[in-house]
Amino acid sequence: MLKVGLTGGIGAGKSEVSRLLVEHGAVLIDADRIAREVVAPGTPGLAAVVEAFGRDVLAEDGGLDRPKLGSIVFADPDRLAVLNSIVHPLVGARSRELEAAAAADAVVIHDVPLLAENALAPLYDLVVVVDAGPETQLDRLVRLRGMTEEDARARMAAQATREKRLEIADIVIDNDVPLDDLRRRVTEVWADLVRRARSPHDPAQPSQE
Repeated sequence: MLKVGLTGGIGAGKSEVSRLLVEHGAVLIDADRIAREVVAPGTPGLAAVVEAFGRDVLAEDGGLDRPKLGSIVFADPDRLAVLNSIVHPLVGARSRELEAAAAADAVVIHDVPLLAENALAPLYDLVVVVDAGPETQLDRLVRLRGMTEEDARARMAAQATREKRLEIADIVIDNDVPLDDLRRRVTEVWADLVRRARSPHDPAQPSQE
C-alpha cells in the first residue's frame, strides 16, 4: 500500500485532482467528507462542538450550521484551534479505519486540506500538493463558489502559505493550467504513484529508472 497525502490551498483545485486520481484507480479518503460525518446530528463530535461554541451554531434541523461556524472560526485563530482540537482526532480515527479496509496493493489518497497546517506530512509515504496562484484561488472562490472577496481572502489567510505547502511537497501538480493539461499531469503522477507502490525501495524516493 502506498499512502499519499494530497493537499492544496482552498480554491487550488484539489477536489478535481482527487476525482481524476479516483478515475485512475486510487482509493480516496476525503478528510473534508469525514469531517462532516463526525459532526453529523447525534454524534459525540457535534455535541462537543455545541459545548465549545454554543447552540447558535446549530441549524433549525439540529445539524451544524457550517456557514455560521465558519464565520466564527476563520477570522479567529484561537477559535479555529479549538474546533480543530475537536474534529481532527475524530477524522484521524475514521481515516485509519478506512485505510485498514483498503487492499494491500492499493494507492490510498488521503485528501487533507490542512495537511501543512497540522504538520501531518510524516504520516504519509509522500505528499502531493495541488498548487495555484492566489489570484487564481480568489477568482475560483468568488466566481465558482459564490463567496464574497472578503470571505475568500479570510479563508485563504487562515490556511498555510503557498510556500509552506510547497516545502512539504514530494510531487507538485500545477493547476494554473487548462483542464486538459491538468488531466495529462494527473495521468503522469498516477503512473509515478503506481510505480512507487510496486517498488521494493522507499516509495518517497525518486525512481531510479
